[in-house]
Amino acid sequence: MRASLIQIAVNEDESVVSRRVRAVDLVREQSGSADLVVLPELWTTGAFAYEAFGTEAEPLEGPTYEAMAKAASEAGVWLHAGSIPERDPDGPLYNTSLLFSPSGDLAAAYRKIHRFGFDKGEAVLMGAGRELVTVRLPQTTLGVATCYDLRFPELFRGLVGAGAETLVVPAGWPERRRSHWTLLAQARAVENQAFVLACGTAGTHAGVPQAGHSIVVDPWGEVLAQAGPGEEVLSVEFDPAQVAKIREQFPALKDRVLGLEPPRR
Repeated sequence: MRASLIQIAVNEDESVVSRRVRAVDLVREQSGSADLVVLPELWTTGAFAYEAFGTEAEPLEGPTYEAMAKAASEAGVWLHAGSIPERDPDGPLYNTSLLFSPSGDLAAAYRKIHRFGFDKGEAVLMGAGRELVTVRLPQTTLGVATCYDLRFPELFRGLVGAGAETLVVPAGWPERRRSHWTLLAQARAVENQAFVLACGTAGTHAGVPQAGHSIVVDPWGEVLAQAGPGEEVLSVEFDPAQVAKIREQFPALKDRVLGLEPPRR
């Protein structure tokens, strides 16, 4: 299976409309060379451009949805189109990922569960998702998470319990915590015996330099490929059948003990 992670640069001097057009072109360029294409988190606005969330928020089937659906169809790829600030007419804003099939149909939407910012930013401006999302591809089952979710292993345990074999994590991860990015991607791969495809952004979001360094990790925790700090398309070929083989050879997941009681006082 071939995957292309599009580590697009997000900078304030480029409009959302211009970047959307550029992203479509980058997706189209993967035609014939990728089965799965992944874009980063909130690449339309920037993950730290909090003031733009409200002004640039879209309905689910808004301009980014339409552009990405067409791009997936024209390129003939499964497309994780990263995430957008979604405006729910009956609720708050959400950080919502869109996944399209090669025919351009929406295969799934995932609203980010863990919102970053503590008492500011995304944590107060956006609502929290409540549902785990997996998507069955011909070669593998994807489990979907977003950026800050990477710090919460129980979410990934839930995805694996739902059948996930390949974990896809678009992000807008800051440079100052880049070491955590690589460490956590490898940890999620090892503990879940799954591939991890983690796609970040380049550039600067509202004055926050981005880590870049998108990464693909195999179920043993080995790094198959990693990008640099700038805009780049990271392409890698991997064998999803490895997951079943490794889980059979080293069946650690069978020894999970869930629902433990807290200590008695």
